[in-house]
Amino acid sequence: MTMTIALLDRARLIRIADVFAIALAAALPWSTSAAGILAAFWALTLIAMFDVRALRDTVATAAGGLPVLLVAFGVIGMLWADVSLAERWEGIGSFVKLLAIPLFFIHFQRSERGPYVFAAFALSCLSVLIVTALVMLIPPLAAELVKFDNVIVRNAASQSGEFVLCMFGLFYVAADMIERRQWRWLLGVGLFVAGMLVSMFSLSTGRTALVTMPVLLGLFAARRLTRKVAALVFAAAVVLAVVAWFSAPYLRDRTIQAWTDAEAYFATDARNSSGERLEFYRKSLRFIGEAPLFGHGTGSIHQLFIESSIGKTGAEGSATTNPHNQTFAVAIQIGLIGAAVLWAMWLAHLLLFRAPGLAAWIGLAVVAQNIVGSLFNSHLFDFLQGWIYVVGVGVAGGMVLKQRTADREIARP
Repeated sequence: MTMTIALLDRARLIRIADVFAIALAAALPWSTSAAGILAAFWALTLIAMFDVRALRDTVATAAGGLPVLLVAFGVIGMLWADVSLAERWEGIGSFVKLLAIPLFFIHFQRSERGPYVFAAFALSCLSVLIVTALVMLIPPLAAELVKFDNVIVRNAASQSGEFVLCMFGLFYVAADMIERRQWRWLLGVGLFVAGMLVSMFSLSTGRTALVTMPVLLGLFAARRLTRKVAALVFAAAVVLAVVAWFSAPYLRDRTIQAWTDAEAYFATDARNSSGERLEFYRKSLRFIGEAPLFGHGTGSIHQLFIESSIGKTGAEGSATTNPHNQTFAVAIQIGLIGAAVLWAMWLAHLLLFRAPGLAAWIGLAVVAQNIVGSLFNSHLFDFLQGWIYVVGVGVAGGMVLKQRTADREIARP
Protein backbone atom coordinates (compact mmCIF):
# COMPACT_ATOMS: atom_id res chain seq x y z
CA MET A 1 0.00 0.00 0.00
CA THR A 2 2.79 2.39 0.97
CA MET A 3 4.64 1.58 -2.26
CA THR A 4 1.48 2.24 -4.31
CA ILE A 5 1.03 5.65 -2.65
CA ALA A 6 4.68 6.48 -3.30
CA LEU A 7 4.32 5.57 -6.99
CA LEU A 8 1.16 7.66 -7.27
CA ASP A 9 2.93 10.59 -5.63
CA ARG A 10 5.87 10.26 -8.01
CA ALA A 11 3.52 10.11 -11.02
CA ARG A 12 1.78 13.25 -9.77
CA LEU A 13 5.10 15.04 -9.29
CA ILE A 14 6.17 14.05 -12.80
CA ARG A 15 2.97 15.57 -14.19
CA ILE A 16 3.53 18.76 -12.18
CA ALA A 17 7.12 18.99 -13.40
CA ASP A 18 5.85 18.49 -16.96
CA VAL A 19 3.43 21.37 -16.56
CA PHE A 20 6.20 23.66 -15.33
CA ALA A 21 8.51 22.60 -18.18
CA ILE A 22 5.80 23.20 -20.78
CA ALA A 23 4.94 26.57 -19.21
CA LEU A 24 8.64 27.50 -19.14
CA ALA A 25 8.98 26.79 -22.87
CA ALA A 26 5.87 28.87 -23.58
CA ALA A 27 7.13 31.75 -21.43
CA LEU A 28 10.60 32.03 -22.96
CA PRO A 29 9.61 34.05 -26.07
CA TRP A 30 7.57 36.47 -23.92
CA SER A 31 8.94 37.06 -20.45
CA THR A 32 12.27 36.71 -18.65
CA SER A 33 10.64 37.04 -15.22
CA ALA A 34 7.96 34.42 -15.85
CA ALA A 35 10.49 32.01 -17.35
CA GLY A 36 12.81 32.43 -14.36
CA ILE A 37 10.02 31.77 -11.86
CA LEU A 38 8.79 28.72 -13.76
CA ALA A 39 12.33 27.33 -14.00
CA ALA A 40 12.65 27.67 -10.22
CA PHE A 41 9.34 25.88 -9.61
CA TRP A 42 10.34 23.13 -12.03
CA ALA A 43 13.63 22.61 -10.19
CA LEU A 44 11.88 22.52 -6.81
CA THR A 45 9.49 19.86 -8.10
CA LEU A 46 12.43 17.72 -9.20
CA ILE A 47 14.08 18.11 -5.81
CA ALA A 48 10.93 16.65 -4.25
CA MET A 49 11.54 13.39 -6.16
CA PHE A 50 15.33 13.51 -6.07
CA ASP A 51 17.01 10.36 -7.37
CA VAL A 52 20.67 10.12 -6.35
CA ARG A 53 21.38 7.07 -8.51
CA ALA A 54 19.89 8.61 -11.67
CA LEU A 55 21.79 11.84 -11.10
CA ARG A 56 25.05 9.96 -10.51
CA ASP A 57 24.60 7.89 -13.67
CA THR A 58 23.71 10.95 -15.76
CA VAL A 59 26.60 13.08 -14.51
CA ALA A 60 28.94 10.16 -15.27
CA THR A 61 28.20 10.61 -18.99
CA ALA A 62 29.90 13.26 -21.14
CA ALA A 63 26.62 14.91 -22.18
CA GLY A 64 25.37 15.16 -18.60
CA GLY A 65 28.65 15.64 -16.75
CA LEU A 66 30.45 18.27 -18.82
CA PRO A 67 27.87 21.04 -18.11
CA VAL A 68 28.35 20.31 -14.39
CA LEU A 69 32.14 20.38 -14.81
CA LEU A 70 31.94 23.75 -16.56
CA VAL A 71 29.89 25.17 -13.69
CA ALA A 72 32.35 23.66 -11.19
CA PHE A 73 35.23 25.45 -12.93
CA GLY A 74 33.19 28.64 -12.77
CA VAL A 75 32.73 28.22 -9.00
CA ILE A 76 36.43 27.53 -8.47
CA GLY A 77 37.28 30.54 -10.64
CA MET A 78 35.64 32.80 -8.07
CA LEU A 79 38.62 32.14 -5.77
CA TRP A 80 41.18 34.13 -7.76
CA ALA A 81 39.01 36.84 -9.32
CA ASP A 82 40.32 40.28 -8.36
CA VAL A 83 36.83 41.81 -8.16
CA SER A 84 34.13 42.28 -5.54
CA LEU A 85 32.12 39.38 -4.17
CA ALA A 86 28.99 40.79 -5.85
CA GLU A 87 30.73 40.71 -9.24
CA ARG A 88 31.89 37.15 -8.62
CA TRP A 89 28.35 36.06 -7.80
CA GLU A 90 27.06 37.83 -10.89
CA GLY A 91 29.68 35.99 -12.95
CA ILE A 92 28.81 32.53 -11.63
CA GLY A 93 25.14 33.30 -12.19
CA SER A 94 25.79 33.04 -15.93
CA PHE A 95 27.02 29.45 -15.52
CA VAL A 96 24.47 28.03 -13.08
CA LYS A 97 21.62 27.38 -15.53
CA LEU A 98 23.74 24.63 -17.14
CA LEU A 99 23.15 22.49 -14.04
CA ALA A 100 19.58 21.98 -15.25
CA ILE A 101 20.72 20.01 -18.32
CA PRO A 102 21.31 16.69 -16.52
CA LEU A 103 18.10 17.24 -14.54
CA PHE A 104 16.15 17.61 -17.79
CA PHE A 105 17.85 14.44 -19.09
CA ILE A 106 16.65 12.51 -16.03
CA HIS A 107 13.13 13.90 -16.04
CA PHE A 108 12.38 13.40 -19.73
CA GLN A 109 13.61 9.84 -19.65
CA ARG A 110 10.63 9.28 -17.34
CA SER A 111 8.09 11.62 -18.91
CA GLU A 112 6.05 11.12 -22.07
CA ARG A 113 5.39 14.83 -22.55
CA GLY A 114 8.60 16.01 -24.19
CA PRO A 115 6.83 16.81 -27.49
CA TYR A 116 4.45 19.12 -25.61
CA VAL A 117 7.41 21.24 -24.53
CA PHE A 118 8.50 21.74 -28.14
CA ALA A 119 4.91 22.43 -29.22
CA ALA A 120 4.50 25.01 -26.46
CA PHE A 121 7.60 26.88 -27.61
CA ALA A 122 6.50 26.83 -31.26
CA LEU A 123 2.98 28.00 -30.43
CA SER A 124 4.36 30.74 -28.21
CA CYS A 125 6.54 31.96 -31.08
CA LEU A 126 3.48 31.85 -33.32
CA SER A 127 1.61 34.00 -30.82
CA VAL A 128 4.47 36.53 -30.85
CA LEU A 129 4.27 36.61 -34.65
CA ILE A 130 0.48 37.07 -34.70
CA VAL A 131 0.33 39.66 -31.92
CA THR A 132 3.14 41.66 -33.51
CA ALA A 133 1.34 41.65 -36.86
CA LEU A 134 -1.93 42.77 -35.27
CA VAL A 135 -0.22 45.54 -33.31
CA MET A 136 1.60 46.77 -36.43
CA LEU A 137 -1.75 47.10 -38.21
CA ILE A 138 -3.04 49.54 -35.56
CA PRO A 139 -0.83 52.67 -35.69
CA PRO A 140 -1.73 54.12 -32.24
CA LEU A 141 -1.11 50.73 -30.63
CA ALA A 142 2.10 50.27 -32.60
CA ALA A 143 3.38 53.66 -31.45
CA GLU A 144 2.81 52.60 -27.85
CA LEU A 145 3.99 48.98 -27.90
CA VAL A 146 6.41 48.44 -30.78
CA LYS A 147 10.06 48.76 -29.79
CA PHE A 148 13.15 49.39 -31.87
CA ASP A 149 13.45 47.02 -34.85
CA ASN A 150 9.66 46.40 -34.95
CA VAL A 151 9.43 44.02 -32.00
CA ILE A 152 7.03 44.13 -29.05
CA VAL A 153 9.07 41.91 -26.72
CA ARG A 154 12.83 41.39 -26.39
CA ASN A 155 14.77 42.45 -29.53
CA ALA A 156 15.25 41.58 -33.19
CA ALA A 157 18.23 39.30 -32.56
CA SER A 158 16.40 37.24 -29.93
CA GLN A 159 13.16 37.04 -31.90
CA SER A 160 14.95 36.04 -35.11
CA GLY A 161 16.81 33.30 -33.26
CA GLU A 162 13.54 31.93 -31.87
CA PHE A 163 11.94 32.00 -35.30
CA VAL A 164 14.89 30.23 -36.96
CA LEU A 165 14.73 27.42 -34.41
CA CYS A 166 10.97 27.07 -34.93
CA MET A 167 11.33 27.02 -38.70
CA PHE A 168 13.89 24.27 -38.77
CA GLY A 169 11.95 22.19 -36.29
CA LEU A 170 8.89 22.62 -38.50
CA PHE A 171 10.88 21.66 -41.61
CA TYR A 172 11.37 18.20 -40.14
CA VAL A 173 7.67 18.00 -39.29
CA ALA A 174 6.80 19.18 -42.81
CA ALA A 175 8.96 16.45 -44.35
CA ASP A 176 6.97 13.87 -42.37
CA MET A 177 3.71 15.50 -43.50
CA ILE A 178 4.75 15.25 -47.14
CA GLU A 179 5.51 11.56 -46.73
CA ARG A 180 2.08 11.04 -45.11
CA ARG A 181 0.31 13.34 -47.62
CA GLN A 182 -1.11 15.54 -44.85
CA TRP A 183 -1.59 18.51 -47.16
CA ARG A 184 -3.87 20.64 -44.96
CA TRP A 185 -1.48 20.50 -42.03
CA LEU A 186 1.39 21.16 -44.41
CA LEU A 187 -0.35 24.33 -45.62
CA GLY A 188 -0.62 25.58 -42.04
CA VAL A 189 3.05 24.90 -41.39
CA GLY A 190 3.94 26.65 -44.65
CA LEU A 191 2.01 29.77 -43.66
CA PHE A 192 3.69 29.79 -40.24
CA VAL A 193 7.15 29.56 -41.80
CA ALA A 194 6.32 32.19 -44.43
CA GLY A 195 5.15 34.59 -41.73
CA MET A 196 8.37 34.17 -39.77
CA LEU A 197 10.47 34.70 -42.90
CA VAL A 198 8.59 37.89 -43.76
CA SER A 199 9.09 39.14 -40.21
CA MET A 200 12.81 38.35 -40.28
CA PHE A 201 13.49 39.78 -43.72
CA SER A 202 11.25 42.84 -43.69
CA LEU A 203 10.72 43.89 -40.07
CA SER A 204 13.10 42.44 -37.49
CA THR A 205 16.37 41.14 -38.89
CA GLY A 206 18.85 39.46 -36.58
CA ARG A 207 22.18 39.23 -38.38
CA THR A 208 23.34 36.24 -36.34
CA ALA A 209 20.20 34.38 -37.42
CA LEU A 210 21.07 35.03 -41.05
CA VAL A 211 24.44 33.32 -40.51
CA THR A 212 22.84 30.42 -38.65
CA MET A 213 20.25 29.60 -41.31
CA PRO A 214 22.62 28.22 -44.00
CA VAL A 215 24.34 26.02 -41.40
CA LEU A 216 21.05 24.57 -40.20
CA LEU A 217 19.88 24.13 -43.78
CA GLY A 218 22.99 22.10 -44.57
CA LEU A 219 22.48 19.93 -41.48
CA PHE A 220 18.81 19.44 -42.33
CA ALA A 221 19.63 18.40 -45.88
CA ALA A 222 22.24 15.92 -44.65
CA ARG A 223 19.91 14.51 -42.00
CA ARG A 224 16.56 14.39 -43.79
CA LEU A 225 16.78 14.86 -47.58
CA THR A 226 17.94 12.87 -50.58
CA ARG A 227 20.60 14.43 -52.80
CA LYS A 228 18.09 15.37 -55.49
CA VAL A 229 15.66 16.97 -53.05
CA ALA A 230 18.54 18.69 -51.22
CA ALA A 231 19.71 20.23 -54.51
CA LEU A 232 16.20 21.57 -55.17
CA VAL A 233 15.94 22.94 -51.61
CA PHE A 234 19.29 24.72 -51.87
CA ALA A 235 18.30 26.19 -55.24
CA ALA A 236 15.04 27.44 -53.74
CA ALA A 237 16.94 28.89 -50.77
CA VAL A 238 19.26 30.80 -53.11
CA VAL A 239 16.29 32.18 -55.05
CA LEU A 240 14.58 33.17 -51.80
CA ALA A 241 17.74 34.90 -50.58
CA VAL A 242 18.06 36.87 -53.83
CA VAL A 243 14.40 37.90 -53.75
CA ALA A 244 14.67 38.90 -50.09
CA TRP A 245 17.81 40.94 -50.74
CA PHE A 246 16.25 43.00 -53.53
CA SER A 247 12.74 43.26 -52.09
CA ALA A 248 13.52 43.96 -48.42
CA PRO A 249 15.38 47.26 -47.92
CA TYR A 250 15.45 46.71 -44.16
CA LEU A 251 17.33 43.41 -44.54
CA ARG A 252 19.71 44.93 -47.06
CA ASP A 253 20.42 47.99 -44.93
CA ARG A 254 21.02 45.93 -41.77
CA THR A 255 23.45 43.68 -43.61
CA ILE A 256 25.35 46.47 -45.34
CA GLN A 257 25.52 48.44 -42.10
CA ALA A 258 27.62 45.71 -40.47
CA TRP A 259 30.20 46.09 -43.23
CA THR A 260 30.22 49.91 -43.34
CA ASP A 261 30.49 50.07 -39.54
CA ALA A 262 33.51 47.75 -39.65
CA GLU A 263 35.14 49.91 -42.34
CA ALA A 264 34.59 53.04 -40.23
CA TYR A 265 36.14 51.29 -37.22
CA PHE A 266 39.27 50.28 -39.13
CA ALA A 267 39.59 53.77 -40.63
CA THR A 268 38.86 56.00 -37.62
CA ASP A 269 38.24 53.75 -34.56
CA ALA A 270 34.57 54.77 -34.89
CA ARG A 271 32.36 53.75 -31.98
CA ASN A 272 29.58 51.73 -33.61
CA SER A 273 28.10 48.25 -33.24
CA SER A 274 30.60 46.41 -35.45
CA GLY A 275 33.51 48.52 -34.28
CA GLU A 276 32.83 47.87 -30.62
CA ARG A 277 32.45 44.16 -31.24
CA LEU A 278 35.76 43.95 -33.10
CA GLU A 279 37.43 45.94 -30.33
CA PHE A 280 35.98 43.56 -27.72
CA TYR A 281 37.47 40.63 -29.65
CA ARG A 282 40.89 42.28 -29.83
CA LYS A 283 40.93 43.04 -26.12
CA SER A 284 39.57 39.59 -25.25
CA LEU A 285 42.50 37.92 -26.98
CA ARG A 286 44.85 40.14 -25.00
CA PHE A 287 43.14 39.29 -21.70
CA ILE A 288 43.33 35.57 -22.48
CA GLY A 289 47.01 35.91 -23.35
CA GLU A 290 47.66 37.53 -19.95
CA ALA A 291 46.21 34.53 -18.05
CA PRO A 292 45.88 31.71 -20.58
CA LEU A 293 45.60 28.63 -18.39
CA PHE A 294 43.22 29.54 -15.55
CA GLY A 295 41.93 32.97 -16.60
CA HIS A 296 41.36 36.10 -14.54
CA GLY A 297 38.63 34.56 -12.39
CA THR A 298 34.85 34.34 -12.53
CA GLY A 299 33.17 37.75 -12.74
CA SER A 300 36.28 39.59 -13.95
CA ILE A 301 35.14 40.53 -17.47
CA HIS A 302 33.62 43.93 -16.74
CA GLN A 303 36.51 45.14 -14.60
CA LEU A 304 39.06 44.12 -17.23
CA PHE A 305 37.23 46.04 -19.94
CA ILE A 306 36.78 49.08 -17.69
CA GLU A 307 40.51 49.19 -16.94
CA SER A 308 41.38 48.79 -20.63
CA SER A 309 39.11 51.69 -21.66
CA ILE A 310 40.40 54.32 -19.23
CA GLY A 311 41.58 57.41 -21.11
CA LYS A 312 40.60 55.94 -24.48
CA THR A 313 38.13 57.27 -27.06
CA GLY A 314 36.10 55.76 -29.87
CA ALA A 315 35.51 52.02 -29.91
CA GLU A 316 38.66 51.51 -27.82
CA GLY A 317 37.01 53.49 -25.02
CA SER A 318 34.05 51.09 -24.78
CA ALA A 319 33.62 48.86 -21.72
CA THR A 320 31.34 45.84 -21.58
CA THR A 321 30.24 42.93 -19.42
CA ASN A 322 29.94 40.77 -22.54
CA PRO A 323 32.74 40.18 -25.08
CA HIS A 324 30.15 38.90 -27.59
CA ASN A 325 31.82 35.54 -28.02
CA GLN A 326 31.08 32.56 -25.79
CA THR A 327 34.57 31.05 -25.98
CA PHE A 328 36.13 34.39 -25.01
CA ALA A 329 33.61 34.87 -22.20
CA VAL A 330 34.65 31.54 -20.70
CA ALA A 331 38.40 31.75 -21.41
CA ILE A 332 38.78 35.26 -19.97
CA GLN A 333 37.35 34.04 -16.67
CA ILE A 334 38.51 30.42 -16.30
CA GLY A 335 41.15 30.11 -18.97
CA LEU A 336 41.70 27.83 -21.92
CA ILE A 337 40.96 24.85 -19.67
CA GLY A 338 37.42 26.18 -19.24
CA ALA A 339 37.13 26.88 -22.98
CA ALA A 340 38.19 23.28 -23.68
CA VAL A 341 35.41 22.03 -21.37
CA LEU A 342 32.92 24.30 -23.15
CA TRP A 343 33.81 22.87 -26.58
CA ALA A 344 33.88 19.33 -25.21
CA MET A 345 30.33 19.89 -23.91
CA TRP A 346 29.15 21.13 -27.30
CA LEU A 347 30.77 18.12 -28.99
CA ALA A 348 29.21 15.69 -26.51
CA HIS A 349 25.78 17.19 -27.15
CA LEU A 350 26.26 17.03 -30.92
CA LEU A 351 27.17 13.35 -30.64
CA LEU A 352 24.14 12.70 -28.41
CA PHE A 353 21.84 13.75 -31.25
CA ARG A 354 23.21 11.48 -33.97
CA ALA A 355 20.06 9.35 -33.71
CA PRO A 356 17.16 9.68 -36.19
CA GLY A 357 13.85 11.26 -35.24
CA LEU A 358 12.35 14.65 -34.48
CA ALA A 359 13.71 14.93 -30.92
CA ALA A 360 17.27 14.25 -32.07
CA TRP A 361 16.88 16.77 -34.91
CA ILE A 362 15.61 19.48 -32.56
CA GLY A 363 18.47 18.81 -30.17
CA LEU A 364 21.00 18.96 -33.01
CA ALA A 365 19.49 22.22 -34.30
CA VAL A 366 19.61 23.79 -30.83
CA VAL A 367 23.27 22.86 -30.34
CA ALA A 368 24.32 23.94 -33.84
CA GLN A 369 22.47 27.24 -33.52
CA ASN A 370 24.12 27.88 -30.17
CA ILE A 371 27.61 27.11 -31.45
CA VAL A 372 27.25 29.37 -34.50
CA GLY A 373 25.53 32.13 -32.52
CA SER A 374 28.20 31.92 -29.82
CA LEU A 375 30.83 32.99 -32.35
CA PHE A 376 29.20 36.44 -32.28
CA ASN A 377 27.52 36.46 -28.84
CA SER A 378 27.87 34.93 -25.38
CA HIS A 379 24.68 32.96 -25.90
CA LEU A 380 25.03 30.43 -23.11
CA PHE A 381 25.43 33.27 -20.63
CA ASP A 382 22.46 35.24 -22.00
CA PHE A 383 19.17 34.46 -20.27
CA LEU A 384 16.97 33.68 -23.28
CA GLN A 385 19.45 31.89 -25.52
CA GLY A 386 20.99 30.11 -22.55
CA TRP A 387 17.66 28.73 -21.36
CA ILE A 388 16.64 27.79 -24.90
CA TYR A 389 19.83 25.72 -25.02
CA VAL A 390 19.24 24.17 -21.60
CA VAL A 391 15.59 23.31 -22.26
CA GLY A 392 16.10 22.25 -25.88
CA VAL A 393 19.12 20.05 -25.22
CA GLY A 394 17.72 18.77 -21.91
CA VAL A 395 14.29 17.76 -23.18
CA ALA A 396 15.51 16.39 -26.52
CA GLY A 397 18.38 14.62 -24.79
CA GLY A 398 16.06 12.96 -22.29
CA MET A 399 13.81 11.76 -25.12
CA VAL A 400 16.76 10.42 -27.12
CA LEU A 401 18.21 8.63 -24.09
CA LYS A 402 14.80 7.12 -23.33
CA GLN A 403 14.49 5.82 -26.90
CA ARG A 404 18.03 4.47 -26.73
CA THR A 405 17.16 2.51 -23.57
CA ALA A 406 13.98 1.17 -25.19
CA ASP A 407 15.94 0.07 -28.27
CA ARG A 408 18.43 -1.79 -26.07
CA GLU A 409 15.59 -3.60 -24.31
CA ILE A 410 14.10 -4.66 -27.63
CA ALA A 411 17.49 -5.84 -28.90
CA ARG A 412 18.09 -8.09 -25.89
CA PRO A 413 17.58 -11.80 -26.64
